[in-house]
Amino acid sequence: MHVSVHVIRRAVVLASLSLIVFVAACTAQPKAAAVPPPMRRNVVIFVADGLRHDSVNAVDAPTLFALRQRGVHFVNSHSLFPTLTTPNASAIATGHYLGDTGDFSNTEYVGHPTFNHGDFGKTAGSPTPFLENDEVLGDVTAHASVPSGVPAAAHAADGNFLNEVSLLALAREHGFNTAAIGKLGPAALQDITQLQPVGGRFAVPQTVILDDSTGSAGGIPLSPAVRGALIAAGLGDAPTARSQPSGTVSTPGTLTANVGQQKWFADAATKAVLPAFVSSGAPFALLFWSRDPDGTQHNQGDSLNKLQPGINGPTSRAAVANADANLKQLLDYLDSDPALRASTDVFVTSDHGFATISKHEIDSAGHVSHSYAATFRYLGADGKPEVLPGWLPLGFLAIDLAHGLGLPLFDPDTQIRGDGAARYQPVDPMKPPAAASRQRPALGNGLIGGTGVVQDHVDAEVIVTTSGGADLIYIPGKDRAVARRIVEFLSRQDYVGGLFVDPAFGAIPGALPLAAVALDGAARLPRPAIVVSFKSFLLAPGDLLSAVQVSDTALQEGQGVHGNLGRDNTFNNMAAIGPDFKQGFVDPLPMGNADIAPTLAHVLGLELPSTGRLRGRVLSEALVGGPDSAPFRRDTAVSTQTPAGVATVLQYQEMQGRRYFDAACFVALNRERRSRGQLCVDAEAASRPH
Repeated sequence: MHVSVHVIRRAVVLASLSLIVFVAACTAQPKAAAVPPPMRRNVVIFVADGLRHDSVNAVDAPTLFALRQRGVHFVNSHSLFPTLTTPNASAIATGHYLGDTGDFSNTEYVGHPTFNHGDFGKTAGSPTPFLENDEVLGDVTAHASVPSGVPAAAHAADGNFLNEVSLLALAREHGFNTAAIGKLGPAALQDITQLQPVGGRFAVPQTVILDDSTGSAGGIPLSPAVRGALIAAGLGDAPTARSQPSGTVSTPGTLTANVGQQKWFADAATKAVLPAFVSSGAPFALLFWSRDPDGTQHNQGDSLNKLQPGINGPTSRAAVANADANLKQLLDYLDSDPALRASTDVFVTSDHGFATISKHEIDSAGHVSHSYAATFRYLGADGKPEVLPGWLPLGFLAIDLAHGLGLPLFDPDTQIRGDGAARYQPVDPMKPPAAASRQRPALGNGLIGGTGVVQDHVDAEVIVTTSGGADLIYIPGKDRAVARRIVEFLSRQDYVGGLFVDPAFGAIPGALPLAAVALDGAARLPRPAIVVSFKSFLLAPGDLLSAVQVSDTALQEGQGVHGNLGRDNTFNNMAAIGPDFKQGFVDPLPMGNADIAPTLAHVLGLELPSTGRLRGRVLSEALVGGPDSAPFRRDTAVSTQTPAGVATVLQYQEMQGRRYFDAACFVALNRERRSRGQLCVDAEAASRPH
């Protein structure tokens, strides 16, 4: 195996002298920096999207399992809430909590219809875009870089809507080769400045970015040298297409993992990108984002409309094995060169945990939701049911809230054009679907109130965006009375698992402030007024793998989801190995995704600059020479009660001024529960380190 890897490396280098240009394009001129370590380090961050801590075992994930034993095993790790991909990608990139990065959800209100400046040759679209798209990220960062009222042409934009410097950008500016490879969206977020449009289109980035869109018209372009290296390695200039049908209410989803696409990315890393980096003699920082197990767990077909086996069936286990195989390929490459292995630190994480979807049940006893939205039949364009009778449709929160407020609902993701004008499509669950009306929002997002006219600043009174286990609610007019009405309404809904409100609206019974979960910071993008965590429960007490989560999604009951504040979602998989990390060390201290960038910057001898105050910490206890333990505390925050005696409860840990969120629940308080300290029973039991 050692010989074959070296042969591949030598063949790639000899195949194209332009690899020298490739390396130069990946490297900016170094700035004055802190004194580096005696041997310059390389770092690899491996993200297994949606990998649950407890699904790692010696059979399904032997590489991940062995890495835990040989290196540092973080047994008290945390995802950030909302437990979604792009928010946690922003934390992994920058080392900041979401209140600073402004990446609050996979889908959020960005303050303008996307592409309303005409970038990428597109017409104005949704103000509530899905962020796992390079062109959307480019559009959002272009807008966030331009102060209000200042024409783009008159402003020297910095091209960073996250408002914080990322680890890859910092390393690139200090002479490192940098690359982000893998899943569309979170990969490019690792160096978001490289997506700033130039003349309305992408320029060739200095950081190598390879994702699902590579080689396509809407993708981030490749330099000739990068393209040549990929072709010389026999990979072509575009990844293998992903083919994983999600199924319908009557047909199961995929029964295979995302093997082909991810193998292309692993080959690109080990046969083209890393060989060029090593040949250059400069250090490197590389992030590899494996779409599995997330992509397969979302779409798996093992459990159509059933809570069991849910995401614990054979297809989901194959997805865990697929991610494990990608990691093994990267580690094998590093191991093939003793000097390379001796100078490279590897940090493994997952952006969030996972749970099985419920679109009907709200607890382990089988009680069902009585949502207003669940009382209608939802038909597709073919006249067939899209949702089982009595079950929750995609967009149920927007439908319920519009009904509760007595206001019209519009779909921000579907426009009606006519007479030279455009309007957002009206939504009415009581009417059969027609050309001019939908029964539910196409992607679950909703504009409530207003006229439904497409314009730069929407006139809706309330905006809802959905991303599965958590929805965001915006109140553009900053009306405190509206915020109180919404919280009071939501406090009576049986699917709510926690409510968090912007402190600008004052204290509201039933809700904790956004600051309780670090969502109130220096962000550039609009901050949600209210964040809703949906209810979750365990089918088997104490077993996080049995978790079920109510979800605002187009996927089916029995498939997989994430987003809420259950310990099943916050308990991700994290481990590290390399010359700067302890060997065979079990770390019991609370830590999370925001701690990765500060720790690796420290290892590289760099210092991350900071705009906001919501920063992660250096994981000193995991590093060689660091203390094995340090003080931290567990605590519980409880909101004031609603008139019905219901409150949001947040269980968390705190260390060095940082909060690590275990779980939240929305419960009726009583004297017995308070006296016994049992507020979120399942979450409390499961939050203890394994």
